[in-house]
Amino acid sequence: MAFLDFTLPRELIAQTPAQPRDHSRLMVLHRDTGQIEHRHFYDLPGYLQEGDVLVLNDTRVLPARLKGQKEGTGGRVEALLLKDEGDGLWRAMVKPGKRLPVGARIILGGLEAEVAGREPDGTRLLRFPPGAAVLEAGQVPLPPYIRTPLQDPERYQTVFAQKPGGLAAPTAGLHFTPELLTKLKAKGIETVFVTLHIGPGSFRPAGEGENLPEEYGEISPQAAEALTRARKEGRRIIAVGTTSTRLLEQAATAEAIGPYEGWTGLLISPGHVFRAVSALVTNFHLPRSTHLLLVNAFCGEDLIKSAYEEAIRLRYRFYSFGDCMFIL
Repeated sequence: MAFLDFTLPRELIAQTPAQPRDHSRLMVLHRDTGQIEHRHFYDLPGYLQEGDVLVLNDTRVLPARLKGQKEGTGGRVEALLLKDEGDGLWRAMVKPGKRLPVGARIILGGLEAEVAGREPDGTRLLRFPPGAAVLEAGQVPLPPYIRTPLQDPERYQTVFAQKPGGLAAPTAGLHFTPELLTKLKAKGIETVFVTLHIGPGSFRPAGEGENLPEEYGEISPQAAEALTRARKEGRRIIAVGTTSTRLLEQAATAEAIGPYEGWTGLLISPGHVFRAVSALVTNFHLPRSTHLLLVNAFCGEDLIKSAYEEAIRLRYRFYSFGDCMFIL
């Protein structure tokens, strides 16, 4: 069994990010003793030691949400771009889907587009004019539970975001500041960057025994070499976020953490044997989510259930802009 369901007071869903980033609260969970500590994220260096390796996901969220109207009727339309198929063709999730049959013409972000096809999974193929700067017309997509407009779109990007391609931020990384990263480096903490472009499948409800819709990931040869060396030397590999965790576990074998370039649909659930990750930095997740299923696998049902009950009692902030956990 896994702890997946809980009732969260609506007011605990964080609508705005902490300011500064590293002033969010930090719950520290000790798997060996079951102890729970309450700190702030800027206290994280005190729990790390020289030689630890911190693994960060450097994906950058695309401005993939476009709003507009249906040509002729003026009805509201919204699209979330999923994949550039080339020659002005984009695969997208659209709403209201029932009112957008093949052949419908729409205006999105000031650009004309035609619904050129419908995929079996319900997504649409949208055809824009050749050479149109489609992403320049879009906005960074926020999760649907965040209803407060974001004043600065960069607050839904990590300070180390480099590679465009994600549809959501690796939210555990949102707590880091350049100053905190400098402090960690001075303490002898090694940082390694990997890339997993987060897709909409990450928000699908958990179903044990299933794979996730595939997402594209990369671990460079240099990163793989550093990670394999650290593991052989018995140093801790600390994954920042469930996305980094999934990619590391996808690439890990009994002998090494290999270079990786390709798609992964790995779903981590209780019973998974962790080969790469020694500790985990992660946010507080949605009920019945695959992220919460992974955390169950990492620290066990009893501890995570106690931690979430404690977080609700002490009014921690939840989800993407919420507070954080460090599980060691």
